[in-house]
Amino acid sequence: MARLNWGMIGGGEGSQIGPAHRLGAGLDGLFGFAAGALDHRPEAGRSYGQRLGLAADRSYGDWREMLAGERDRPDRVDLVTVATPNATHFQIAREFLAAGFHVLCEKPMTVTVEEGEDLVRLSRDTGRILAVNYGYTGYPLVRHMRAMVARGDLGRVRVVVAEFAHGHHADAAQADNPRVRWRYDPAQAGVSAQFADCGIHAMHMASYVTGQEVERLSADITSCIPTRQLEDDAMVNFRMSGGTVGRLWTSSIAVGRQHGLTLQVFGERGGLRWAQEQPNQLYWMPLNERLQVIERGEGNLSPEADRASRVTMGHAEGMPLAFANIYRDLAEAIRARAEGRVVDPVADQYPKAEDGLRSMAAVHAVVASGKAGGTWVDARPPMFR
Repeated sequence: MARLNWGMIGGGEGSQIGPAHRLGAGLDGLFGFAAGALDHRPEAGRSYGQRLGLAADRSYGDWREMLAGERDRPDRVDLVTVATPNATHFQIAREFLAAGFHVLCEKPMTVTVEEGEDLVRLSRDTGRILAVNYGYTGYPLVRHMRAMVARGDLGRVRVVVAEFAHGHHADAAQADNPRVRWRYDPAQAGVSAQFADCGIHAMHMASYVTGQEVERLSADITSCIPTRQLEDDAMVNFRMSGGTVGRLWTSSIAVGRQHGLTLQVFGERGGLRWAQEQPNQLYWMPLNERLQVIERGEGNLSPEADRASRVTMGHAEGMPLAFANIYRDLAEAIRARAEGRVVDPVADQYPKAEDGLRSMAAVHAVVASGKAGGTWVDARPPMFR
């Protein structure tokens, strides 16, 4: 089976996210790294791309040059990953979708709800895939949680509790660090900082696992470092489409927390707990029984978890392998469309444009509620109401 061609925009030298994407895309041999515009500095991007093995004529200075260079090539890229600052996502994703490319966009997909709706419509109209990189959904035991909920192991889900809290932006003296500063700059990040950066991962995971969408929410947001224009801490209560109650805390000033992405799901017949820093264990407490520890890679897990497990039980499995599961899902989806067949349902697990749109609607709802003193607001995008 010939490899699909893959290209990347952003994720240049020194990037936090670029190596994870390159490792994930290349892991299974389904994608070949064929083209890139990796840096906002054209010559730096060209040089770095060639050092990574790109041909000189496919190591581009910017995304416009890449679009022009790839559009009419017979061996053009099949999938483009957009890993640039938030405010650029919409234009880049839109131009590549309109030109017939499949796109994987880093989150948040856009900075406005209107832009998100536009991309959803364009993806549907063109028949091109627009995926959003909620990469933590690629972890095998997250997919097993989803399967357990779907098959009714927990009964009706009553409460879901999500957290994504770290302390890496707690030092006010680091306010001018470029890797920190842009996240709290409305011109680059949009209307929200911490919730749009981390909170939507936790909220999306709550929806992903429960199979329910967030309909209403109430938020308390604050900037604990007062020089910041956007929030660095948020507490959000929400209600979901199936009646589940949601609680979410996200923070970037929680000193002592390293990553802090956790999810707890409590149902009529049992509860689940998973933490991204210990991804190989899922804690399952059936009602009136003893606590069970489910290990990634053990026998008798769901087909979704089995497919997503790459190394034997007991070995560490981290973020690049979770990303690899997103890319493997996308390779199957792209091939299925090209061959005119239905996608394998076990592989149809990647987050889609509709997820990105719902997340952006939630971001704006959190900001609106926070500014209104926690008033409950509709969290759904207008096109889904």
